[in-house]
Amino acid sequence: MVSEAPPFWWSKADWRAWALYPISFLYGRAAGYRMANAKRASVPVPVICVGNFTVGGAGKTPTALTIARAAKAKGLKPGFLSRGYGGSLDVTTVVDPVHHRALAVGDEPLLLAREALTVISRRRVEGAQRLVKEGVDLIIMDDGFQSARLAIDYALLVIDATRGLGNGHIVPGGPVRAPIRQQLRYATALLKVGGGEAADNIVRIAARAAKPYFTASLKVCDSADLSGRNVLAFAGIADPSKFFRTVESVGVHIAARRSFGDHEHLTDDEIDDILTTAESDGLQIVTTSKDFVRLAGHHGKAEELAAKCRVIEVEMAFEDALAPSLIIDRAINACRDRRLKEGRKA
Repeated sequence: MVSEAPPFWWSKADWRAWALYPISFLYGRAAGYRMANAKRASVPVPVICVGNFTVGGAGKTPTALTIARAAKAKGLKPGFLSRGYGGSLDVTTVVDPVHHRALAVGDEPLLLAREALTVISRRRVEGAQRLVKEGVDLIIMDDGFQSARLAIDYALLVIDATRGLGNGHIVPGGPVRAPIRQQLRYATALLKVGGGEAADNIVRIAARAAKPYFTASLKVCDSADLSGRNVLAFAGIADPSKFFRTVESVGVHIAARRSFGDHEHLTDDEIDDILTTAESDGLQIVTTSKDFVRLAGHHGKAEELAAKCRVIEVEMAFEDALAPSLIIDRAINACRDRRLKEGRKA
């Protein structure tokens, strides 16, 4: 499965974006109406949604992992709720990181399940209820902000500082999922990731709407032994260039790079190309944790590539180290207020 984000979404709006504008307008109206009018189901624990304004990666999964670690440090039992994008299972499932494969549950849920209890469900309410049944006391939604299915206590929208909102058009003419002002109405705060300027305008708009924002960056966890080495880097994520920049930021020289679609499972020919190039040029193969879990559990060429890969692990580092704890506290307070209001209405 490949990314649904064509390259023209991430440059200045051209004839393609404007040709699709009538469809984008209708899509935006429908998405905005759903966010404003959908009946949101309630669960008895705080719900933090880590979402974004656009289709494609902005750092949601590393952000969700950082918040989960902060929750565990506070003595809480967090659980992740994911749609399981890229996986084949269409029933609500507790993810087993040892036995499940990415083909079944998706790559991101496998990463989340290493950190905390993770449930995938095409029906988010059902998935949230399953997490409550499993005993979690905090739900962290990885995406799902625009679905408007579940009552959210804290909505943190992640935006990449290099790509921003792309051409600013709504799907299918651009990457934006719903009208920006409508999304801001239901957002609690923004998280700007990286040091670029592409997100500055939306941050200013959010500030005028009294929405706070945090800043963070992706940090490589352990790469000292790779500094100065020549590598072949491959990535099948929404923005492979972000991974390549992160690798180069720690002094690693990328002699060859291969980009694939988001969530894409590599063919034997693609794997052969990677293995042959790395061997002939004497390059260490490096990749993302998402790409690696898609190789895990397979045999043949995929197994061979997995054995020769070095995973570059990254984490979301908030500029304010206390920010994740603050987000959790505010979600807990918002949940308490929500439950009180529900009790008065009952």
